[in-house]
Amino acid sequence: MSAPTVSARPAAHHGWARAVATVLTGLAVMVLVSALGLWAAGAAGLPDGAFPRVVAAALVTAVGGSVELSGNAGVLAQTRAGITVIPLSVTLAGALVIGAGFLRPLRHRAVASAGELAGWAARIAVLWLLVLIGLAFGARQTFAVDVGSGALSDLTGLFDVAPKVGFTTDVPLTVLFGLLWLAGVLLLALLVAYGAPLPARLLRFQESVRPAAHAVVVLLLAYVVIGLVVALITAATRGHVPETFALILLGLPNLAWLALTLGMGATWNGRVDGPFGLPMPHVLDAILRTPDVSALNMGSLTDHDGRWWWLVAVDAILLLVVAFRMAVRSPARIRLWQHAVHLAVALALAVLMICLAGRSSAHYGLSLLGIGDLGGGLSGELFLKPRLWQAVGLGAVWGLVAGFLGGLLARPLRRQGEVNRP
Repeated sequence: MSAPTVSARPAAHHGWARAVATVLTGLAVMVLVSALGLWAAGAAGLPDGAFPRVVAAALVTAVGGSVELSGNAGVLAQTRAGITVIPLSVTLAGALVIGAGFLRPLRHRAVASAGELAGWAARIAVLWLLVLIGLAFGARQTFAVDVGSGALSDLTGLFDVAPKVGFTTDVPLTVLFGLLWLAGVLLLALLVAYGAPLPARLLRFQESVRPAAHAVVVLLLAYVVIGLVVALITAATRGHVPETFALILLGLPNLAWLALTLGMGATWNGRVDGPFGLPMPHVLDAILRTPDVSALNMGSLTDHDGRWWWLVAVDAILLLVVAFRMAVRSPARIRLWQHAVHLAVALALAVLMICLAGRSSAHYGLSLLGIGDLGGGLSGELFLKPRLWQAVGLGAVWGLVAGFLGGLLARPLRRQGEVNRP
């Protein structure tokens, strides 16, 4: 059998015009999703025409950029504020659109040279760099904090210490992490899509990498779809429609993928205090709103309601389905233990990504003359972070078991690479 040859299709099919279309389409989708989500959350009513800048800040955080909060209340008072959260709905929407745009001119190809792929990716990266710089400089705003009426208002007026809080971006970090995000999206698109071409030297790796990567991406998207159905049913039956749509458009994968790790037995530590809260489901807020740091896991969930064991069942069923699909789409010569190892590595990496991207924290407080936090509702704290290596280890174990069972179930089926014996 002769070695595969690189297609002679001209590079003009994925030149600058198509790169501009890919970047602008991805940016437009991200702006639309974040703007609608922030509008549903009530951000359209922010003063001083701040809504576009808040949308820009949401896009910066969605691609891993750095948004810093700052406070100022004069020489006699201090404000402190900070927020770390990634709106993964915006991230996912942008990744799907840009990834599809990157792959579209490469479809119907078996092989592409490394230089061709690098050149096509570089065009998109140059344009994305300009977008990141624009977002980084546009995501800057300062707000005055309304302290209401009463003694606190009188004190802030007397000392001219009306508190203000604002946000700005770290431009170098935003550019760095935004470009790393783009590189990850393009690389993952090549790894996952069965119709995507690879350089001839890398073709031998696609049999072990591509089916497992594709299976895990399907698993993550399936959880998002399930979360969407649950959120829509909740909005239809329990109300809170604007809040629910804000969650869907900004943070649906945050909760959906959190549920995936909880079903595997992972533990997240967290605490909720003050005006902050977790949108859905209510049980999360109930578990974390305690004086001390709380553990969010299957034990604490089932203590509130034993029906939360369904998370384990959903994990088991979906993992078995994607493992079976992975085995069916793999060459017949792949052994059972190889199926298990491939899915274990892919799922462990996916859980690592969820843990790094899904952690969140927020705090705000005002102190006057160095005396504590004032104003009750003007101070609060929220944080949620995983026990990282426990979660990654559990993901690997689940992947090993599911990969083995999926390969076992696929054995009776004729698969790629099999021939009939005479």
